[in-house]
Amino acid sequence: MTRCSYRRRKDVTVVSLLLFVLAIALGPTPSSAAASDWWNPSARPTPDSQVNVTGEPFTGTNSAGEVRGFVDAHNHLFSNEAFGGRLICGKVFSTAGVADALKDCPEHYPDGTLAIFDYITHGGDGKHDPVGWPTFKDWPAYDSMTHQANYYAWIERAWRGGQRVLVNDLVTNGVICSVYPFKDRSCDEMTSIRLQAKLTYQLQDYVDAMYGGAGKGWFRIVTDTAQARKVIQQGKLAVILGVETSEPFGCKQILDIAQCSKADIDKGLDELYDLGVRSMFLCHKLDNALCGVRFDEGGLGTAINVGQFLSTGTFWKTEKCTGPQHDNPIGTAASDAEADLPAGTEVPEYDENAQCNVRGLTDLGEYAVQGMMKRKMMLEIDHMSVKATGQVLDMFEAASYPGVLSSHSWMDLNWTERVYSLGGFVAQYMHGSEGFSTEAKRTDALRAKYNVGYGYGTDFNGIGDHPAPRGAGATNKVTYPFKSVDGGSVIDKQTVGSRTFDFNTDGGANVGLIPDWIEDIRHVGGQDVVDDLFRGAESYLDTWGASEQHQAGVNLAKGRTTTASSSESNPFTSYQPGRAVDGDGDSRWASDWSDDQWWQVDLGSTNLVSRVTLDWERAYGKAYRIELSTDGTNWQTAWSTTSGDGGLDTAKFTGTPARYVRVHGLDRGTDWGYSLHEVGVNSA
Repeated sequence: MTRCSYRRRKDVTVVSLLLFVLAIALGPTPSSAAASDWWNPSARPTPDSQVNVTGEPFTGTNSAGEVRGFVDAHNHLFSNEAFGGRLICGKVFSTAGVADALKDCPEHYPDGTLAIFDYITHGGDGKHDPVGWPTFKDWPAYDSMTHQANYYAWIERAWRGGQRVLVNDLVTNGVICSVYPFKDRSCDEMTSIRLQAKLTYQLQDYVDAMYGGAGKGWFRIVTDTAQARKVIQQGKLAVILGVETSEPFGCKQILDIAQCSKADIDKGLDELYDLGVRSMFLCHKLDNALCGVRFDEGGLGTAINVGQFLSTGTFWKTEKCTGPQHDNPIGTAASDAEADLPAGTEVPEYDENAQCNVRGLTDLGEYAVQGMMKRKMMLEIDHMSVKATGQVLDMFEAASYPGVLSSHSWMDLNWTERVYSLGGFVAQYMHGSEGFSTEAKRTDALRAKYNVGYGYGTDFNGIGDHPAPRGAGATNKVTYPFKSVDGGSVIDKQTVGSRTFDFNTDGGANVGLIPDWIEDIRHVGGQDVVDDLFRGAESYLDTWGASEQHQAGVNLAKGRTTTASSSESNPFTSYQPGRAVDGDGDSRWASDWSDDQWWQVDLGSTNLVSRVTLDWERAYGKAYRIELSTDGTNWQTAWSTTSGDGGLDTAKFTGTPARYVRVHGLDRGTDWGYSLHEVGVNSA
């Protein structure tokens, strides 16, 4: 139990008493709570937003030794510092107080006429009352994209309501910054990312100061799961840093030419890791030198496509999807952004039957994915094209790497089981309680199968709408006050200045209304949905912890003796079978151009084999078998397919004793033969 130093002293002199009174007069207003109320600050700035939650936050673990609590897997605390610094108005905190933190951008005065981004993305004229503290007549609001929704006391309310993990995605977009007319700083993406990371640590210090010093506050930045579990067991909020930006490490492409190198990627990943970043997106909104993106729809999609052209010289390109997964319908609605295109340039028309981005994961993108695995970082697949996502999942399956996240409903839902089967984590965007509950129930059987919890990604300050109010007359509405999910706290309506928020009539106006939204889900979707969410913190940490503990498997085939039914003859290079186990991803084995062909490796001794990975060249096998033998004479089929599509394939099967492993091609996927860059064989 932490007590202030003046309470530990038995003998209080007159001088020390006078100093104490003086400190009260000059400093923030002390809390009236007893010292044992560790969750209440000993001093809070005054005036300030209220939290309106009473009762002790839950601590410890459940009977199974698991942490409890909700996880916001996708938020942007400091995006007011992104996009040139004037797109999102207001601050997360200010040493000058709440009135300085929660004020509108200068150009929004006197009536919001120049709130350009609001009416470009949201329609209407953008007009609103710009006054923040203390009246807040028009903002924060569930449908406002340009006003601060993450004030620190509102984050505190979310924590007091049961949230125990918060992923703060450092975010920006250089193109949006460059075209937006109001800015007060550089548009360099990495400069903004560094600033946002710095401010996150300063917020931790700001909260700590209210609780008596370093390490005492509830806002705790963590860089590994051991720290996170300790923080949550103490009842505090574990904060993880992520990155969501369009051109990480300067990896943009201009006319399809990469503007970064492998050295840039290594340097960038090292820098981010040192800043405390443990998860990130490789592409976001714009195709870059690493991967293609999942499109935006409607007028916003058209605007982003224009931005892509202005930044890269290329518009999005589409092709017919080859599987059940598809990218979002490409934006085709008109947008005011088209006026920014050079004379004579128009956004292309797109075939409605060609809905997939032609761009997948580039060679540099593969290098970045490998670099993230090496550093035990988690990869966000939301915003990646389905082609890129499929390649990432192939790579993770080949390595049995669990560190894959879908944090806010921006992947094709057909990928969900592949993510869970790897050990990854899935969260849903903060939709209205009805839509959120319906989607949660759709995937409930998968969560039961893999014994995992669920998360939400609020995306506050991320230029998106939030749950609309269901109305004062809605059935099963939130009634105040209500108890927190664990039953230990009482949550009343949130009061900020002279405004009181009611979820029924205000919807998801700011991050502090997360507990109210969860209560609405309980009324609309039922306790089972809430229970899955309450297991979210544990499941997120399970994915992160498994990534930390991952060890690269030993390739039993590397450098071993190989044979094949045939090898393509070429006077200039070798396509002999040994090329598929030489560790060089650029060399390859290639067979003659006929269907029935095989490639075989002698592991040197019998091993328990359970996984074979095949890195196909363009000439791939459509139908083939993985065959095993202990003596090289008697073979058994361990795995087979008739629907191979090339790329990176992983065959998993029950551990089986084998000294010899054979890839037996039955039906080619092209008119050429079979061609493998590398074959990996891994033990059980």
